[in-house]
Formats: sequence, C-alpha cells, structure tokens
Amino acid sequence: MSIKKTTHSALEVGLYFLYLANQSGKKITNKKMQKLVYYAQAWSLVVNNKKLFGDKIEAWVHGPAVRSLYVKYKEFGFNPIIKEIDQQTAEVFSTKDKKLIDQVWSLYGSLDAGYLEMLTHSERPWQEAREGLQSSESSSSEISTKIMKEFYSEKLQEAKK
Repeated sequence: MSIKKTTHSALEVGLYFLYLANQSGKKITNKKMQKLVYYAQAWSLVVNNKKLFGDKIEAWVHGPAVRSLYVKYKEFGFNPIIKEIDQQTAEVFSTKDKKLIDQVWSLYGSLDAGYLEMLTHSERPWQEAREGLQSSESSSSEISTKIMKEFYSEKLQEAKK
C-alpha cells in the first residue's frame, strides 16, 4: 500500500501547534514543537495513510527535527516561542488533518520537551536513523517514513489488545 502525497509543510503544522499552545495557555519551545510535528507525521502515516507534510525529518542529537522548522524558531533557543497566531492557521488543514493534529496535541501536548526527547530516543525510527553514530554526533540522516508507519502501526495494534 503506497502512502498518499500531501501539500502541507512542517512549518504549517508547527504553526498550528503554536496556535493550540497559545489557546490552552501552555508554552511551547522549538524542541517540543519538533517532537509534536514528528508525532503528527507518524500518526498521519498510520491513521490517514498519508504524509501530513512533505519535509524531511532528520535524526538529530535531541531527537527528530525538521531543519526548516528549527531555522524558523532558533532565535528562541530553549525558551518558549512567543508569537501570536490567529485561528486562520487551522484553516489550511482538512477536517481530517486538523482532527489528527488536535489528537496529537491532546496526547503529547502536556508532555515537556525533555520527556518527548527521551520518548523519541526510545523508539525504533529515530534509533535506526542514528545507527552507528555517537550520542553527541550531528546527523542529517532522514528518519524513514516507512519505518515510522510500521513502528507506530505496531504500537496501535498493541494498544488495541
């Protein structure tokens, strides 16, 4: 079964997470946003059989990352991203995609960036992309969407048992 194409960018998904954080009164850092965007992509592959966005996800030292998203918000460092986002941000997504992002937010949004980093480090997609690298070694290795779909599909099946 092939994965369907998408027209969204990781920046759009990240903006929507920032909007959700602002709406709920929570803070979101670049690092946390990276993990949320990663999980949104992973669960879209499983639930909707399509990529939510076309950007490559790389296996960085601190977990999965999208370079364009990092560059956009790197000025904030490890501090919360302070930026007002209006509701139109959500209007670029179909109802199905918006629902998926909302579900990822309700599952992972209350977790801090450090916990999300630890979680991604314990999972096969990031581990396989980092295979053979030292823990502190930089990498632009792509995390395979095929492996993401397989791994999170297995997680879903385990949860249903």
